[in-house]
Amino acid sequence: MVVVFCPKCGAQLPDDAGFCYKCGAKVGLVTQQASKQSQDVIAPTGAKSLKCPSCGAPISPAFGEMFVTCQYCGSSVSLGDDGWKSVDKHTMLPVKISQEDDVLKEVRGLMDKGLLHRHLQESSTLEEANLAMVPYWLMPVSARTSLVAVDMAAEAGQIATTAALAGIMGGAMSNNRGWGGGGGGLMGGMLLGTMMGGGGFGGGGQGAKRAYEMDNDYNFPIVGMKALTDYQPKDYQFKLEDRVVFDQSKVKGIKVLNGDVGEEVAKTQAKTLVDQLQSDKAHAAHHMIQQLSTQSDVGEAELLHAPVWFVRYQHKNGKIVLVIDANSGGVINSIGL
Repeated sequence: MVVVFCPKCGAQLPDDAGFCYKCGAKVGLVTQQASKQSQDVIAPTGAKSLKCPSCGAPISPAFGEMFVTCQYCGSSVSLGDDGWKSVDKHTMLPVKISQEDDVLKEVRGLMDKGLLHRHLQESSTLEEANLAMVPYWLMPVSARTSLVAVDMAAEAGQIATTAALAGIMGGAMSNNRGWGGGGGGLMGGMLLGTMMGGGGFGGGGQGAKRAYEMDNDYNFPIVGMKALTDYQPKDYQFKLEDRVVFDQSKVKGIKVLNGDVGEEVAKTQAKTLVDQLQSDKAHAAHHMIQQLSTQSDVGEAELLHAPVWFVRYQHKNGKIVLVIDANSGGVINSIGL
């Protein structure tokens, strides 16, 4: 039996498909037997050298590395509990900003933004601008957040209604001089507040509590190198529709980095970061949250190599570091800006 997968997005397709119905990419064939073989252990956990499962070239993992890309054919292997295995899904983003002058133009617009930062780039000293293919574990995460929040619109409406009624009652009482003339409005408000359980002028209204749910799906990138954890994306989305199957020939002259963050560790990190992102979105949408919980499901990871510029400046007594996506020109992260 032949199983067909899209080489770009990984969707399973009918066996006679020529193009992916999901992303439109031209597809190829992957047999179940080949898929099974790619899952076989190709070297034990402690191996210091192994052969590339695709081209047979020697691969020598450095101490601590959890996945390695073959410098000859671009195939990758990952270290799991059972030993070294092939990485089935390894993609890349094409390099669109390949020249240092081009990325520095992008950086100028980012650094010189606003009155406080005018001419910031000119007053800073460029220390380095390096381009590399950085590994990310791309984690599909489905998150459902349940929360209970105070509906401030309802609370505002209740306060307005209470105020209007208090004014009417206060006016009536003032006219009848039942409370000593001009104090009728205030006393009316206090009475109405008492009648409404402390929700009027005389008490602190609790507002209307409502339950909400937030469902979001993410392809969350976890940087695959411990040395780059300071630049871990928080809410950055790569332009994933551009990604293609990793091709070593398309990144000649650019350093392809290996990683020391394993897939299982990356799954845990992705869940933690998505939970925090869901919480941030909930607090941005609702004024007062009284209960919040998130359930996240993490799927099978994809290894993505993204082209990234690291641009570092010295400014007075501090450092400014910008991490720029060389595919889209977006800012993945920044420090000191």
